[in-house]
Amino acid sequence: MSDATLHQSDQDPDSFAVQIADSVESFIVAVTEVAKGDEPASAVPFLLLEVSQLLLAGGRLGAHEDFVPDERYEPDTGPEPDLDELRERFAQLLKPVDVYSEVFDPYEPRKAPVASRISDDLADIVTDLRHGLAHYREGRVSEALWWWQFSYLSNWGTTASAALRALQSLVAHVRLDQPLGELDGLDTDTDASLDDGELEEEAGRVMVAEIAEPLGLRTV
Repeated sequence: MSDATLHQSDQDPDSFAVQIADSVESFIVAVTEVAKGDEPASAVPFLLLEVSQLLLAGGRLGAHEDFVPDERYEPDTGPEPDLDELRERFAQLLKPVDVYSEVFDPYEPRKAPVASRISDDLADIVTDLRHGLAHYREGRVSEALWWWQFSYLSNWGTTASAALRALQSLVAHVRLDQPLGELDGLDTDTDASLDDGELEEEAGRVMVAEIAEPLGLRTV
């Protein structure tokens, strides 16, 4: 983002809040539609685009000076919506590739990778975004901006970045025809005459071919 854009957001916080709220609402609506599974062939590319666009809004929040809410204590936004259905829909939709490996903090030395799920990531991101959106819709603009900025730095920014890397890696594996590691829940047919190294590579190539079409990806 340019210095002019940063200066504009400082001078016109209401306009900045509208832009962030629009990005947040657009993301929530879009991923909720994807989770319905009506167009599974476009799921992964569409999620790659939506998470990328959301992180642009997150970057703007992270680059901005700290927002300060009007009230000392956060007003109650009411009960949090149950996102188990959204989580389960994505888990089913992305079943072959839902689980991925992630290093939680790249600046923490010798940190071992942990298993994560794209479905969990998306549900957690939506939870954080909806919380801020509830403040915004009640007219508590400073509270909404504070929450979106704080939760971007403390949770959903990291989560969205990890999910984006997983989605981008998946697209790259498929379109560059690079074997994927073995994934639970996906059966492959391999040639028993291959040695261990060839067997692993062939299994990965079969997975690439099997996940490409149903997830809306093409191979080279």
